[in-house]
Amino acid sequence: MTSSSNRRLIIWRHGQTTYNAEGRWQGQLDVPLSELGQEQARAGARALLAYDIDAIWSSDLSRASATAEALAELVDLPIAYDKRFREIDAGSWSGLTAADVKEKYADLQVRVEAGEDLPRGGDGETLTQVMQRAQEAALELLPTLPEGGTAVIATHGMCGRALTAALVGLTQKQAWLAFRGLSNCHWGSVIEGAHGWRIETWNAGAR
Repeated sequence: MTSSSNRRLIIWRHGQTTYNAEGRWQGQLDVPLSELGQEQARAGARALLAYDIDAIWSSDLSRASATAEALAELVDLPIAYDKRFREIDAGSWSGLTAADVKEKYADLQVRVEAGEDLPRGGDGETLTQVMQRAQEAALELLPTLPEGGTAVIATHGMCGRALTAALVGLTQKQAWLAFRGLSNCHWGSVIEGAHGWRIETWNAGAR
């Protein structure tokens, strides 16, 4: 349990898309939820009813917004959409499979996998850039959350991990090497304390 003054952020990755199933980089392509993803969103929303939710914030990309809407329908709350919670811009990797990237961008892929924070695709964003915009959005919205309140942020895998790292004081390289990504429709939660934010859960989901 948290004290009455501690706020909680639940950072929720969207449900599955066909690109997820095919192992394709989505980046900021607006790929909708698959039928399975819609089911995952409904199941995740029901599981999140275990929390007293005060606010829902969301990426404006449809896979995240549809995930947020599944929760909003249950808790009767409006959704604040913010494009700063979008997924990383994958640049030239957008739409490519992992095998495509390995074939066409082998050197860059190896360096990224080793933790170098380079622009995805060579012309997309770095994790640091994603972190900066997502953290900016979260810090702007936090004053609207009451003491002891809980907000759910419907976002994306890389954006969610980058934001979590920033809140708890990890570098992007540390988070990249230490954290597995959030699975589709799974979430991590962070709690605000006297000395900053700490991770409460990671990669939790519907049972």
